[in-house]
Amino acid sequence: MSNQPKLIAYVVSDSIGQSAVNIARAALNKFSELEYVIKDYTFITEFAEIDKIVNELKSETEVTIVFHTFANQNMSEYLENEAKGICDDYHDILTPIVNRVGEVTGLTSNAAESDFQTPLDKEYFDRITALEFAVAHDDGKEPKGFLEADIVILGISRTSKTPLSIYLANNTNYKVANLPLMPESELPEEIWEVNPSRIIGLTNDVEVLSEIRKERMIAYGLDPETVYSDKTRIKKEIDYANELYNKLNCRIINVANKSIEETAGTIVNYLNEEGLHHIIKKPENR
Repeated sequence: MSNQPKLIAYVVSDSIGQSAVNIARAALNKFSELEYVIKDYTFITEFAEIDKIVNELKSETEVTIVFHTFANQNMSEYLENEAKGICDDYHDILTPIVNRVGEVTGLTSNAAESDFQTPLDKEYFDRITALEFAVAHDDGKEPKGFLEADIVILGISRTSKTPLSIYLANNTNYKVANLPLMPESELPEEIWEVNPSRIIGLTNDVEVLSEIRKERMIAYGLDPETVYSDKTRIKKEIDYANELYNKLNCRIINVANKSIEETAGTIVNYLNEEGLHHIIKKPENR
């Protein structure tokens, strides 16, 4: 087990928040011995959403810092008041810079305007493209698109492949494809052509996954005690998936008891560490 200091950084924003994440990561990377996890919460526009974030903060056992950026100063102040005494520190990324620019220029900022009121820019359209890609390549559809994907997520049933794909597309503009795994299913040939560093293999604990699948069956009004939730069957699926991941030499993430945000943060941190950026499709010759 690592003896390195560990920190959990919450990045909270009322817009896509990627710039705030980049600033937080740049600051944390100045400490080479620091092990950290970034949890980003985007499009936070309601006080009730802040309450949920603060409740999650209460459960953290590591050192925590909250980085935040809101166009609405009331949201910023509310977060700091609620987080006071719960997290170890908090920092408003935007306001000090805006105030300083105003001081030296004598100008008044339009910070009260929401980011949703800004003109549609390239980042917006990139996000729409990423979301459309995630939907088109969900659940193993269009495997030829794997080679155009920034990330290809693999996993057995109920390992959060689809919500994770959508979350990453919406928050990072990554083009994400996902493929469900079953021991009895044939793998598309394209998966062996993908750069292994861009493949993420999701796994879970047998006990945790069994309960998740039982809850799923109950939600459909069905008997929870089926082959689908049987622990022996689940172990077989997990063993099959792990064997495949090892053959592919891809990154493996155990999602047991992890939120979508936490898993997404782990993936983004990994891609940044590997120096993997968005795949830009070359225009076709005319």
